[in-house]
Amino acid sequence: MILMQAQSGFDDLEHPSEEFLLKCVHCGLCLMTCPTYSLLGVEADSPRGRLYLMTNVLDGRVGLTEGVVGHMYSCLLCRACETSCPSGVKYGRLMEATRGQIRRHRQSVLERFASYMVFKALLPEQRSLESLFAMTRLYQRSGLQTSMRRLGLMRLLPRRLSALDEYIPHIPSHFFKATEHPVTEPEGKKEHRVGFFSGCVMSVVFPSVNEATLNVLAKNGCEVVTPARQRCCGALHVHNGELETARQLARANIDAFEEADVEFVISNAGGCGAALKEYAELLRGDPRYATRAERFSEKVMDVSEFLTGIDLNKSFGRIEARATYQDPCHLAHVRKIREQPRALIQAIPGVELVEMKEPDRCCGSAGSYWFTNNELSMELLDSKMTNIAATKADLILTANPPCMMHLRLGAARAGMEAKVAHVIELLDWAYQAAKSE
Repeated sequence: MILMQAQSGFDDLEHPSEEFLLKCVHCGLCLMTCPTYSLLGVEADSPRGRLYLMTNVLDGRVGLTEGVVGHMYSCLLCRACETSCPSGVKYGRLMEATRGQIRRHRQSVLERFASYMVFKALLPEQRSLESLFAMTRLYQRSGLQTSMRRLGLMRLLPRRLSALDEYIPHIPSHFFKATEHPVTEPEGKKEHRVGFFSGCVMSVVFPSVNEATLNVLAKNGCEVVTPARQRCCGALHVHNGELETARQLARANIDAFEEADVEFVISNAGGCGAALKEYAELLRGDPRYATRAERFSEKVMDVSEFLTGIDLNKSFGRIEARATYQDPCHLAHVRKIREQPRALIQAIPGVELVEMKEPDRCCGSAGSYWFTNNELSMELLDSKMTNIAATKADLILTANPPCMMHLRLGAARAGMEAKVAHVIELLDWAYQAAKSE
């Protein structure tokens, strides 16, 4: 029995649950599935080791030292350990609570300012995000980025900034705006009225994915409502311990989709969908929203989950491609959605699906991990690209925007010509191909 003591390294505000910590039986099965342990071979950089550290901090045997903090932030939060855990340890919740404690007690003034800018001023405000990416687009198209790279100036910048320049893909000429797509009418008979969660990053970096999602849903008899009042899902906030801001975003999204009065809430981003699905847990202590969050979470579906659950319109044209599929971590390990994307891929005439080795091993993006832990992220990415290269695929499919960005970077680093795309884009291409046949 762990006893809370006065000298505990955690305060009483949402500390890691003693009940959840005690569920760990130290069997070590999580070690085999943990990407950071496989790279570093250090017990403290495994799920079991981190749980042991949390326990020691909780009962006061160690504080939130620099070493402890380092091990907590070396975690990708891919949650592969939850898939392998026979005891049902809620590792994700424990890590999120721990990071919340770290943010309150270990952040410097500069770190607090950076957190405020990212998690409060940027991500929750779509206009701010659009402005930032509009400036990035100008930087890319003005020739400044090319000049800095040609002159070798990027090597003079801190590694994180040069990594940022390398990571951000070509920004499209337009963004997806919910206000421009309030209602998308179905093609043919209306079968469903669904809400579409368009996401903040997907809307500015991959607007074509959102447009493809609307097209495919319309092809399948859906009237699609895209609420203008929706906000960021809060996934990155939760992962980094910014729980109160995440709750504010969750409440706003629940309000927006309740007003839309839809049967389902459809997401095309694995990370966003997992966050939306866990609103019931996030708001469990909120007397006004707890029950509403449960109803909302029950409606949330990944687009592949929804499409494979209805009578899919299979009027596809033929696409000749050899494809492989990378499982987004939260889609596979949190939502347990693995077969549905593959079923959609295999439904397209001419597409050969070739499985890569360890398709559900994290690619290394992990939200902001590529920025905060760049060296480890690149090691994981290079390993992933080796597995992809072995499939000889010319099409790399996935279902999450950070994964798409990371895999595009990986393909460029490896000199691969394979195209990276979202599964829903493949379906949209197949519907378009049918028109030309």
